[in-house]
Amino acid sequence: MIELTHQGDIAVLKMVHGKANALDLELCEAIVAHFRQLETSTAKAVVLTGQGRMFSAGVDLPRLTAGGSDYVRKFLPALHKLYDTVFHHPKPVIAAVNGHAIAGGCVLQCCADRRIAARDVGRIGVTELLVGVPFPAMAFEVMRFATAPQFLPDVILSGATFPTDVALVRGLVDEVVDSDALMTHALAAAQTLARLPPATFALTKGQLRQGLIDRMAKDGPRVDALAGQIWTAPETLEHVKSFVAQTLKKA
Repeated sequence: MIELTHQGDIAVLKMVHGKANALDLELCEAIVAHFRQLETSTAKAVVLTGQGRMFSAGVDLPRLTAGGSDYVRKFLPALHKLYDTVFHHPKPVIAAVNGHAIAGGCVLQCCADRRIAARDVGRIGVTELLVGVPFPAMAFEVMRFATAPQFLPDVILSGATFPTDVALVRGLVDEVVDSDALMTHALAAAQTLARLPPATFALTKGQLRQGLIDRMAKDGPRVDALAGQIWTAPETLEHVKSFVAQTLKKA
């Protein structure tokens, strides 16, 4: 599910969960567990990546509809904890976006301090509204934090996915490189940030994220309560099931 290796003092976490690295309860919990362990390890920075042409296709929608509202009630807190843990990790986090980063997968790579994408090997964007589900509070705030402000409404409301050069303009990634140079660039970015004094980096990272922290404290519980009602509604799960069927038919 997760392969952990080290390049010197840089930890590399590779998601290897099926073909799509779809976010289910188990993958969310596994990523969180690894990031928690790395907080107290000797690693000075983390690179998060996927396999083949897939970073992550986002939430495992067939699992969601099969599990119904009971599964959703367990899954949403795990998804929140995933984003919260990666976004607020005290050490530098680099996303090496090796392929498609869709919906929840896009949000996950946006949690990183720096996002480097392989050129033209995948699409990047958030399709939540097309699927029929609202953004949980943390997911929306991560997207607000990462996306260039002038593009945020279109990125969120269109449900579009973008080729890497367009994703770069919209702020969804910070850099686009040739695919065979992706890990070299990601490790170099990690090493650059890892050379900063750890306590200074962690405090500064928190300062950069203070606006999100304040909004989550103020509005997070209210938004998540409303989002949870929508995610677990029978009509929402039917819409998701229809979306999955149409997507598989096109494929």
